Amino acid sequence: MQQAVGSAAAAPPNNQQMWIALGAMAAVGLVVGLVVAGRVSPLATFVPSMVLLAWTVIYALDVNRALSLIPSEPSVNQIIRDAGFGAKTMLTTGVFALLGVALFIPVLMPSRWSRQRDDMDEDYEPASESTYY
Repeated sequence: MQQAVGSAAAAPPNNQQMWIALGAMAAVGLVVGLVVAGRVSPLATFVPSMVLLAWTVIYALDVNRALSLIPSEPSVNQIIRDAGFGAKTMLTTGVFALLGVALFIPVLMPSRWSRQRDDMDEDYEPASESTYY
């Protein structure tokens, strides 16, 4: 995300890392959109929304504790450190709060919690108890 935000403000997109960053952001947006709009379990949006919102609340109450959850030690792989830097950027700019609220909204819709009706449910007629066949 840092590559996309920093490069987009400075110059038109032309380097490979910036295109990879934009592609990753588009892929994440697509997955979030499918989860929010699709007919999946409401827990698929509830659990990540609670994690993101809880992390944002921790950041609002104690900045150092929230930032300490991000891996930044030299013993960690460079890719994980880069992902941690992106997570820090999204946490400090409020993107995690935005995503947490966006993922929580579908949980409030009662239709998401109802069971889907199958065609087989309508065709079934219970037989009377007095007949054998």
